[in-house]
Amino acid sequence: MKKAIIYIPNKNPMQSGLAKSNNWVLEFKTKDPTKNPLMGWESSSDTYSELKLEFSSKELAINYAKKKKIDFELIEPRKRKTVKKSYADNFLK
Repeated sequence: MKKAIIYIPNKNPMQSGLAKSNNWVLEFKTKDPTKNPLMGWESSSDTYSELKLEFSSKELAINYAKKKKIDFELIEPRKRKTVKKSYADNFLK
């Protein structure tokens, strides 16, 4: 049976904005990773590990996994803490 993870990927650290960071990704877990003796790279004969499916909502990703009979683990995103600052606070200390 195929196993997958459903999550929202982290934003790129080189970006300051949050645009295009609300898509959910269904990514398959690798069954049997092996190490290449020549180069030391990790490889697998499982081609599902190369596949990442993007969905616009969590419900669509879950429905797809249930429809295709894929065992999945759902990783909920943590809420970001935003601290409101004023420019004047830099001079009041």
